[in-house]
Amino acid sequence: MKWITRSHVHVDRVACPWLIKRFIDSEAEFLFVPASQVKAVAEQSGAIPFDAMGQVELDHHEGRCSFESIIYKYELKDKALLRLAQIVHAADSAQDIDKDTIARGLEAIAVGFSLRHLDDEENLKHQFEVYDALYAWCRLQIAKG
Repeated sequence: MKWITRSHVHVDRVACPWLIKRFIDSEAEFLFVPASQVKAVAEQSGAIPFDAMGQVELDHHEGRCSFESIIYKYELKDKALLRLAQIVHAADSAQDIDKDTIARGLEAIAVGFSLRHLDDEENLKHQFEVYDALYAWCRLQIAKG
């Protein structure tokens, strides 16, 4: 299935494709377009839109970031994934960034990768390793209780 979001990925627009690939659609293909084109290209291509500045279902709603909205829609219950969602939410939200001790680090990593990899697909390829490692850490934290 195709999925679509805004170009120039950052925290939420990296976390969401990772979540989709790992937990929802392992064959997912991602399209990246300017924000003003997300809805139109989604309609033309049949792609599922996400993180499109409040314009779509899988977006920031009711205090959730897009990552959390995807977890909510697909009823994902993995406790480590829910812990990761707290980190992503804080890192993606300027007003909440200090609500999780890991958030500033994740935001800094996202900025660094964006500076190194201007191409969104290349950026995702490298950052998925970060999210795999962070998810593993979350699993360990949950196991410790």
